[in-house]
Amino acid sequence: MLKKIRIAFAIIFFTLITLLFLDFTGVISNYFGWMAKIQFLPAVLALNLVIVFALIVLTLLFGRLYCSVICPLGVMQDIFTWMGNKTKKNRFAFKENHPKLRIGALVVFIILLIIPVGSFIAHLVAPYSAFGRIATNLFAPLYRLANNGLASVAESHNSYLFHNVNTIIPDKLSIIIALVTLIGLGILAWKSGRTWCNNICPVGTILGWMSQFSVFKPIINTEKCNGCGKCARNCKASCINPKEHRIDHSRCVSCFDCIENCRQGAIQYVKRPRLQKQENTNNESVDNSKRNFMATSALFVAGAAMEAKAKKVDGGLAVIEDKKIPVRNLSPKPAGSISVKHFTNHCTACQLCISACPNQVLRPSTNLEHLMQPEMSFELGYCRSECNKCASVCPAGAIQPISIEEKSSIQIGYAVFDKTNCVVTTDGVPCGNCARHCPVGAILMVEQADGKKYPTVNTEICIGCGACENLCPARPFSAIHVEGVEVQRVR
Repeated sequence: MLKKIRIAFAIIFFTLITLLFLDFTGVISNYFGWMAKIQFLPAVLALNLVIVFALIVLTLLFGRLYCSVICPLGVMQDIFTWMGNKTKKNRFAFKENHPKLRIGALVVFIILLIIPVGSFIAHLVAPYSAFGRIATNLFAPLYRLANNGLASVAESHNSYLFHNVNTIIPDKLSIIIALVTLIGLGILAWKSGRTWCNNICPVGTILGWMSQFSVFKPIINTEKCNGCGKCARNCKASCINPKEHRIDHSRCVSCFDCIENCRQGAIQYVKRPRLQKQENTNNESVDNSKRNFMATSALFVAGAAMEAKAKKVDGGLAVIEDKKIPVRNLSPKPAGSISVKHFTNHCTACQLCISACPNQVLRPSTNLEHLMQPEMSFELGYCRSECNKCASVCPAGAIQPISIEEKSSIQIGYAVFDKTNCVVTTDGVPCGNCARHCPVGAILMVEQADGKKYPTVNTEICIGCGACENLCPARPFSAIHVEGVEVQRVR
C-alpha cells in the first residue's frame, strides 16, 4: 500500500512539473507553479527558509521521500529503472557506500556554485535544473509541434479546438547538453538504479545524511527474515545488505520496493525505536556518519512542418528573412533580476522561465560564464510591460517577484541605434517604426543634415523592452538593438 501511495504522488508531481515546462498557455503555472518553488536547491538559493525547513522536517520524519516523490529527475530515473526491470528482474545487489566520492562531489559542487566561473558546471549537476533543461530543450519543442499538427488537422475539418504556436528549435549546444543528460542518466538508471543520486547528486548526499535520523525507517526484522535476499536484488539504491540484515538509510530513497517484495513481511516501515531492537546495527563508527553525510505521428509532424513553412512567406509573395542575433556587450536580464551578479549567483539554469515566457524573448545562453542560464534576445518578440510571467515562476529567487506596475518602470537595458543598418539609409525610405512602437516614448525621429529623419534614443527613459529591435524592418540585423545594464534601476 505504501508503495502504491508513493507512486501515485510521484506520478502527480512528475506530470505537473513536466507540464510547467511544456504548457504555453500559462494555465498550469497559475495553479501549480508552487511545485517548482518547493525543489530543494532553488529553495536554498532563494533563501526560502520556510520551504527548506519543511523539506528538512519531511526528511527527518519519513526519510528521502523528496527524492522519490518531489524531485522530477529522481522520478524520471525510477521510470528508466522500471523499464529496465521489464527486461531483467532481480538484477540489483548490495553495494558498499562510497563516502569519499559522495563528500568529494558535494564539496566540489559547493565550490563550483560559489565561484562564478564554475557555476555553470554546478548547474549541470543540480537535479531539478538538469530535468528542466531536458523538458525545455527536448520535450517542449516536440509538444508544440504535436500541438501545431493537431491544429492543422483540426483546421482542415473546420475546427479550431487547437491553435498554432511558434515553435523555437533550441540551439545545438542546448540540445546536446539536454540529450547527453537524458541518455546518460537513462542508461545509468536502466542498468544501476539510483547510482547517480547516491554518489554524485548534492541534494541526495545532504538529504541522505539527514535521513539516517528520520523517525520512520524501513527495517529488517531478523526473526522473520529467511535470508532469501530478494529485497537486495530489487533495491534500486543497492543499499540493503541481506547478510548483515542492514539497510544503509543514507542511500535509501523510501521507495518501499523492499516492503512490497518481501514475502515474509520481514521489512517494516516503523518508528526508529523499533530499529534499535530488531536491526543488527554493528555499532557503526562516527566515521560512518560522516561518510553518509558527505510520438508524434507523421500526420502531426507533417502538418506542423507545413505550417512552419507557411509562416516563412509574407502573403505568399515575399520570403521573410530571419533576423540574426546582434553582438551585445551585455545581454539584458529579465526585470526583477536586480543585477547581473545577483542573477548569475541565484539562477540554477532550470529554464522554467524560458518555457513560461509567452513572448519567446528568453533563451539559453551559450556563454560559458552563464552557460544554460536564460538571456534575453528580441528576434521573435519583445518583453511586454503587462507580462511578469518569468518573475512569478522563478523558484530560485534569481528573478524577484514584481508587479505589473513595477515591471513597466524597471530599466533592464537601453536601445542603441546603428545608422548603417537603418532602412532610411539602405533603402532611402522613411520609417520611424521604432519610435511609433516604443511604449515609453524614449525614441524620437530627428531630422539630420541630409534631410532624412533618424531615431534618437533617450537612454534615461528607455527601459530596454526590445520592442524597437523586434519591430525594426531591417534585415538580417535590426538597425536598433538593446544592450543590458549591470544593475537594474527604476527609472
